[in-house]
Amino acid sequence: MSNIAERKSAKEFDQELLDLYDYYVHGAIDRRTFMERATKFAVGGLTAAALLQALSPQYAWAAEVPKEDARVKSEYLKYSSPNGSKEMRGLFAKPANATGKLPGIIVVHENRGLNPYIEDVARRVALAGFVAFAPDALFPLGGYPGNDEQGVTMQRTLKPETINEDFIAATQFLQKHADCNGKIGVTGFCFGGGMANRLAVRLPDIVKASVPYYGGQPTAEETAKIKASLLIHYAGLDTRVNAGWPAYEEALKANKIEYEAYIYPDVNHGFHNDTTPRYDKAAAELSWSRTVAFFKKKLA
Repeated sequence: MSNIAERKSAKEFDQELLDLYDYYVHGAIDRRTFMERATKFAVGGLTAAALLQALSPQYAWAAEVPKEDARVKSEYLKYSSPNGSKEMRGLFAKPANATGKLPGIIVVHENRGLNPYIEDVARRVALAGFVAFAPDALFPLGGYPGNDEQGVTMQRTLKPETINEDFIAATQFLQKHADCNGKIGVTGFCFGGGMANRLAVRLPDIVKASVPYYGGQPTAEETAKIKASLLIHYAGLDTRVNAGWPAYEEALKANKIEYEAYIYPDVNHGFHNDTTPRYDKAAAELSWSRTVAFFKKKLA
């Protein structure tokens, strides 16, 4: 799968295989188990290894707003995380024609570090009229390694409480940045969706709007601390994450927290990530248009 003509869609794969891949990338099974169970889907000359390659990200596709795009200015910035990893780094992006302070959006990556897809999303956020900051949880380990499988393995070695503090510090850093007007939103995907929820819990006086994509949910006790407005995106076929939604919605209602939630039918976890076959163009574009409109409304 070396060129865009070879892009495949989720409909070309058995749903059981897609679920198996989801379990693998989220640590529920190891690589050997994936290979063993994927063998039954390896037909027509394919191998289990070829199936894994076909399902894995192809970052040549993640260039909706390339780093060379003159409409956006971006740079890597370091910031202090005194309660976490001490020194951290992220990608900062803003509209090239910005003349004043803008609302800030934290963009949180998946469970594998700051890969090209998330960097592209940060530039999309900037192009929409915000200043964006996308921290890299893997910076203390040398940064995103250029390979997602290795990135997943690296991120698992980090203590969750340390990662939490690093993203809290990033949010505080963006709020005080000279190009930010102090109004902060957060969006994130997978692990990052869970972090978008967590930052709303941990920083209720800073985070005004949070948009988690298929993210793990906080407890009822944690939910009670949220003051932000929420826009929540789920994938209809994502039974693993969706299992936590009924209890989360109940807690949101009980605490009178403003939220909108959308479950996009017949799409998989990761449907916004345009570098894998799980990408769904219609759901990705609709959810993103809702996300941008939501941030513009809540952070205006």
